[in-house]
Amino acid sequence: MKKFLVTLLAAGLLAFSAVHASAQSEAAPKSVMHVVTVSWKADAKPEQIQAALDGAQKLPSAYKGITRVWAKTIKAQGDRTHAIAMEFASEQALKDYTGSDAQKEWYKVYLPIRERSTTFDVTN
Repeated sequence: MKKFLVTLLAAGLLAFSAVHASAQSEAAPKSVMHVVTVSWKADAKPEQIQAALDGAQKLPSAYKGITRVWAKTIKAQGDRTHAIAMEFASEQALKDYTGSDAQKEWYKVYLPIRERSTTFDVTN
């Protein structure tokens, strides 16, 4: 009887683990987060920086593959002062964004004042 209960308990734990793992993978988004950390040129004016951030916020309406943008930095570490996060619908949407008209248009206000940036692309 003891052996039966141990086997039953083990089977139950395995079943729970499988269901839990399946639920996690089903709940995990398939989108891609494109995170950019930025330091601006020393002579960048606050209104130029705001224009670059506002331009990033407008990207979802200019490029259908971007679903959301976050551009209000709450905390920054190191020599980067701002972060911009863009959620892309898929890895392909991120790839297709490179060189797109939307990216080129945003770069007109962003690149002239950007000193350095680092990007991270993250998905599940």
